[in-house]
Amino acid sequence: MKKKNIINLIRYHAESNEAGFRSEAYEIAKEFDQSGDYQLAEYIMALLSNVNTFVPQINDLSSGFFEKLTVGEDPLPLPESIEQDVMGMVNAITRNLGINKFLFQGAPGTGKTETAKQVARILNRDLYAVDFSAIIDSKLGQTQKNIVALFKEMNGFAHLEKVIVLFDEVDSIALDRTNSNDLREMGRATSTLLKEFDRMDDRIVLLATTNLYDHFDKALIRRFDSVIDFSRYTQEDLAEIAEVLLNAFLNKFKCAGRNVRLFRKIINLMSPIPYPGELKNIIRASVAFSNPSNEFDYLKRLYRTVCPEQADMHMLQSQGFTVREIEILTGISKSQVSRELRED
Repeated sequence: MKKKNIINLIRYHAESNEAGFRSEAYEIAKEFDQSGDYQLAEYIMALLSNVNTFVPQINDLSSGFFEKLTVGEDPLPLPESIEQDVMGMVNAITRNLGINKFLFQGAPGTGKTETAKQVARILNRDLYAVDFSAIIDSKLGQTQKNIVALFKEMNGFAHLEKVIVLFDEVDSIALDRTNSNDLREMGRATSTLLKEFDRMDDRIVLLATTNLYDHFDKALIRRFDSVIDFSRYTQEDLAEIAEVLLNAFLNKFKCAGRNVRLFRKIINLMSPIPYPGELKNIIRASVAFSNPSNEFDYLKRLYRTVCPEQADMHMLQSQGFTVREIEILTGISKSQVSRELRED
């Protein structure tokens, strides 16, 4: 402990700055822990955990392990099967029964991270993502030490009811230890993660995501109270989601017009329709880059994204577009489109 720690403690006490006092005490505990005096560090942490007067502020920490995520208001439409699982998870968290560790698995773009943000919004909680780049270290054994320090820090905030911790792409430190291609160091990191999960305070709400479920360590899977599969989208689900996303973007761009029937036809030309992450980017770009003086220019741009090859009127007709829709997609007048198609 340094002189500045003592001075800060006295100053924070004199100023009745409880958050500052608590943050400084955590820094002192961390220094003792790093110097090898684990018992004293744990004793300080225990004292702090039992002092209910102070309300710790996670954004006052200087460990660098956490990053606060912005929870937006954009809609996140999900298939009914996934939505029911997510709402069941929300109910479990609300009941405070110790069911607190959840794993979202599925391909990239299926909405795992966005769902974590929506869960935080629904529960009116702050969402903090663990920065695994600050956890993984090239020095032998340091990654394991960082994992232990991370969970100690998390457990110190167990009584905070307004925080959710997100392990986004947790597979970066949770590879299958039986995989012969796995680095031994990362295998030890996974073993450390397993031990810390077992020691985790039941009051902490932890959400984790992975794109590599098939290569995920099976022992760690068993540590989660529930695993939600985000790959359960039908093409009909994705078409409906595309329409919800479009309406959200059109509400922001008042100059764009709505032609839902034409939009659906274009989306259904996609085979397969991509997952929501990619779908959102495609629709957003089409609307954002559209000509504000042409209310349906976004549909032309969307069609060119879906069908990048040069399309003529006959191809459009074969794809099921009406004369009016061909006019919108080509900029050629309806009368000229009718005449040329009739002549041919």
